[in-house]
Amino acid sequence: MKIMIDADLLKKTPDFRVGVLTCDVIIQNASKVDEVVEKWEKVIAETIKIEDVVTLDIIIDGRNAYKTYGKDPSRYRLAVESLFRRLAKGNHLYRINNVVDLGNVLSLKTRKSVAVLDSSKIQGDVLIRLGNDKDEYHGIGRGKLNISNIPLYEDRIGPFGSVTSDTERTMISEDTTRILLFLISFSGEAGLYEELEYAKQIYKTYADGTNFDQYII
Repeated sequence: MKIMIDADLLKKTPDFRVGVLTCDVIIQNASKVDEVVEKWEKVIAETIKIEDVVTLDIIIDGRNAYKTYGKDPSRYRLAVESLFRRLAKGNHLYRINNVVDLGNVLSLKTRKSVAVLDSSKIQGDVLIRLGNDKDEYHGIGRGKLNISNIPLYEDRIGPFGSVTSDTERTMISEDTTRILLFLISFSGEAGLYEELEYAKQIYKTYADGTNFDQYII
């Protein structure tokens, strides 16, 4: 599988980078990562006010990128901003399974949008590009979304994920055995190598991860 970033997206946001990690995993119930998730819920609820989320380092880079693309970041929020807002309100994260929950942990630690995808459901090469008015896109639990001018991930079949919401087609299920993880940076490569190493560590520890491959595009 070859993963490419579209030239037009890079022209508009030259610092756009993607940390990529693939590995085999074992799906288990969410309780295995309870302690880690609960720590982040507590820290963010106690230290971050909801009105301050939009000014947080790294998150603000994503919001500024959305403005560059011509998208209102307050109406079409980055997935990571939605996570922080939820916890800043004192709410808890939705718990799915260890593999999905670890993606949320990674996003909270890095302040970057994270996609955790079932690798077996992706067909052919992947292009990361800006969406357009012709794209049919249905987010998980959100129905049809306007994905125009938002970075999305597209394979031979069509769009299967974005920095705002993933789709049901490539979502993690109890049958998932190998994942493709995207760690999206609008701020260049700074910190991405270390963050991929952290991702490798937590998936090895909490999802019995093996056969890792990681790189930056």
